[in-house]
Amino acid sequence: MKIAVWDTFVRREDGKVMHFDILVPKSVTDEKTVFDYGKAYLKTKPFLTNQVSANECSLCHIEQATEDIILSIEQKGYSIIEMENCS
Repeated sequence: MKIAVWDTFVRREDGKVMHFDILVPKSVTDEKTVFDYGKAYLKTKPFLTNQVSANECSLCHIEQATEDIILSIEQKGYSIIEMENCS
């Protein structure tokens, strides 16, 4: 499965900047859908954050998904790779 990688930066209430990737099937091109996935992910966090928008989230590249990513996408519609300040 080819996936689109959306590079995302969101400011936390403590001033730190979260960096994570939102991974969706390549066929998902609607920004609002991707942003909604990012918002759903942020709701799982124990701290408050700014919202996800085009200023914080942009299509980075297309790549081949791993089996774990495919499973996550099949379950939720998306997958997240946490990079910085996500916990």
